[in-house]
Amino acid sequence: MRSRRRRSAVTAFVGRCLRGPVNRPVRITGFNEFQRVFGGLWQPSTLSYAVEQYFENGGHTAIVVRVANGARRCTIELAAGNRPLVLEALAPGTREFLRAAVDYDGIGDNEDDCFNLVIQRVRTPGSEHIEDQEIYRRISIDPDSLRSVATVLAESELAGVRLPLPQLRPDPTPRHDPRGIAGYVFSGSDADDGAPLTDYDVIGSAAEGTGLFALDAADAFNLLCIPPLTRDLDPGASTLLVANRFCRERRAILLVDAPAAWDSTARALADMRHWPLPSDSAAMFFPRLLAYDKLRGRFEAFAPSGAVAGTLSRVAEHWPVWAAESWEDAIVRPGLKLACAVDDEQRARLAAAGVNTVQTVRRPGREGPGACTLAGPGAANPDWRSLPARRLALLVQNSIERGTRWTLFEPNEPVTWRRAEHQVRQFLAMLEERGAFAEREPGDRWFAVCDERVNRERHREQGVFNLMFGIPAARAGGFHAWLVSHRAGGSRVQTVSPNLAGLPDIGFTQALATLDVPDVGFF
Repeated sequence: MRSRRRRSAVTAFVGRCLRGPVNRPVRITGFNEFQRVFGGLWQPSTLSYAVEQYFENGGHTAIVVRVANGARRCTIELAAGNRPLVLEALAPGTREFLRAAVDYDGIGDNEDDCFNLVIQRVRTPGSEHIEDQEIYRRISIDPDSLRSVATVLAESELAGVRLPLPQLRPDPTPRHDPRGIAGYVFSGSDADDGAPLTDYDVIGSAAEGTGLFALDAADAFNLLCIPPLTRDLDPGASTLLVANRFCRERRAILLVDAPAAWDSTARALADMRHWPLPSDSAAMFFPRLLAYDKLRGRFEAFAPSGAVAGTLSRVAEHWPVWAAESWEDAIVRPGLKLACAVDDEQRARLAAAGVNTVQTVRRPGREGPGACTLAGPGAANPDWRSLPARRLALLVQNSIERGTRWTLFEPNEPVTWRRAEHQVRQFLAMLEERGAFAEREPGDRWFAVCDERVNRERHREQGVFNLMFGIPAARAGGFHAWLVSHRAGGSRVQTVSPNLAGLPDIGFTQALATLDVPDVGFF
């Protein structure tokens, strides 16, 4: 259960891009890599600016999901008798430049269904700068062959085959340039970038793994950014609702950009009275940021979540997520300015309403409000109004759930229970040493239970391995506790309520020994 700080700020982005794979999460570690895969800055893509600001402000790792609305793929037509063999790009959009070549080198005279195929992605039309290349030798036009072109290209990262296949194999590609070793057929101009995104496109489908739900196939992430749908259109309430639920299930934090219409603190405070989505799995940031737009050559207002995520990633190099300094040091880079002024009194009022003010300058000697979630004043659990406290809880849950998956491959018996409990105790003790639970007395800062009380006979018969742990709540003697359950096919983390605070005054250790573990449902 390693808790390296950099892992606490992996940020996922979902939105429109210039090019690249659609509905597939791609892990990137720098803006140059984003340019290579997704095409870099593009005026209609608010995501591209958010990712640029993320890395400019110190972000380390991003997971990007490109979504599109009605975009079309380019095609390549390879002459093959009366009907061509049509290859279709996997990635839609007008910036996907493909070319293909066919030859019969090494193909016997008796193999009249076979051919060799080369597919390349080039930087620009007519360019010799090859970005990706795939070579397929001795493939067949016969749909029943094990080496059928349709079957083989099902594994391609560049193109697929449009069915039905022609009856004849494609002709060798003529060599137009006498200096070249091969000629190429270039993709046509039938591609399209599609229309601006809608909430429907961003939400996608859980069954098909599209849109937001494409992140189900991604590695773990801690923060989620959904940039505005266009420069003038914020994500709708439906997108925020689904994204919030998704983050809750994935134990991550949704970074919400304040609506573009909030052009003053007064407007923000007035509208927050009717904010429809109180949540301890989301944090809002206000106001917009003024930044230089390299494509338009002037300063423009941008949603701040990308820059904020980058600062949180940078600060994670020096401070753990629970430290007050992690928010005090979360200053966006020089050159970014607030779109409207916010004074100290307004910062405090915004924080009381659940809105964080983006920090552009250090404020020595001034003790401002801490970072908050969108849980709001009426939160069921007031502890989760604090963003550092919520992030600490998520860090503990994620680390223990992922770090104890090895128990699935061990017998569900006392020896394994003791090993798992010892591992969790070591992890929590390490957090204690680093100051995570400093507000409580030593020996009363956490607990871990993995024995017959949580692994009852019926759970063992069902193949379920359970482990319970807890960390301090703000109220005296209280704990936040969770039960991790592992079984073949998945793991689950549930909130539980062990009644430690209500036990007689017999000391924490003895109270824990007599703890009555709640009987909750499993899977």
